[in-house]
Amino acid sequence: MGNVIGLMSGSSLDGIDMVDVDFWNDGGWRFEIVAKDSFEYGETWRKRLSDAFYMSHDELRDLDIQYGKLLGEMTKEFIAKHRLRPEIVASHGHTIFHRPQERYTLQIGDGQALADGCGVKVINDFRTEDVLKGGQGAPLVPIGDKLLFSEYPYCLNIGGIANISYDIDGQRIAYDICIANQALNHLAGLVDKNMCYDKDGLIARSGVIDNQLLEKLNASHYFSQKPPKSLGREFFEENIKPLFIKACRRITTPDMLATFVEHIATQIGKSIENQPVGKILITGGGAKNKFLVERIRTNTKHEVVIPGNDIIDYKEAIVFAFLGLLRNDNKVNILKSVTGAESDSCSGKIFLPDTIFGNQND
Repeated sequence: MGNVIGLMSGSSLDGIDMVDVDFWNDGGWRFEIVAKDSFEYGETWRKRLSDAFYMSHDELRDLDIQYGKLLGEMTKEFIAKHRLRPEIVASHGHTIFHRPQERYTLQIGDGQALADGCGVKVINDFRTEDVLKGGQGAPLVPIGDKLLFSEYPYCLNIGGIANISYDIDGQRIAYDICIANQALNHLAGLVDKNMCYDKDGLIARSGVIDNQLLEKLNASHYFSQKPPKSLGREFFEENIKPLFIKACRRITTPDMLATFVEHIATQIGKSIENQPVGKILITGGGAKNKFLVERIRTNTKHEVVIPGNDIIDYKEAIVFAFLGLLRNDNKVNILKSVTGAESDSCSGKIFLPDTIFGNQND
């Protein structure tokens, strides 16, 4: 049994999801949400996190600490508001770079600043160990999918990036399918700079699919690669943004939105078209995009399941809380069958809040 707070910041830059969860094992892992909240980024923080991709090393280090302090303040406020007594805070951090082929990944949100800010033991940096072992360091949620959501053969999360996990011959595999809300939110911002996302996919629904753009989006060699594989903002900047820049000279932004929704739905359908028919649990912000969900249903033979808002909104934060619990108990929390690393890992760095104990990294 353990009570853990999970923090999740996705690449779509919509904000921080925070959830306090009780976990227990009675022959199988179970959980109950005790409290939850979402904190939207203000325009200043959204811009700082977006611009971080282009920052110098020193600027990034400063941002790392400042962002850790922000997380610490938000977590402290969350704990006080709900009168919580967590044993651990497990933080995903915010991904700036993800280059597993270079054995490099960076999620900012300094663990010591976060621990000092909230007064609770912090576990973060879950990806680095796996990447150093030759793994993708992503996706990390599959062990939670397998142990907490086992009633669904397929678990699909649609955030900034769409990723999926499922079992083949008893082994969990998972991978990033394609860029998702990262691109849709970018396009929504072109329609109106104050628009963070296309609510319900209404703008995309009003557009017309452009087959020329769709063919180019679907042509990337990434989609023919076998897993393990993962994506980062680099893929969006290098492979998708240039296509948008060219396409906007001849088609409207609603048309680009409609086309990209079709691209996401097509790639999701292809990703499991040869797998046995079963239920797909869809979570993340994309599960609330009604037009996108309709197109996914059209592009797959599987039964699409949209859960309640608590699971849609907080599933990834719940799973990161679970990863923190496993790390604290010295149990495996990253699977080599998912990432392609040389071995499973019990991953995550531990930070204690009181300076009396010093900065303790494991």
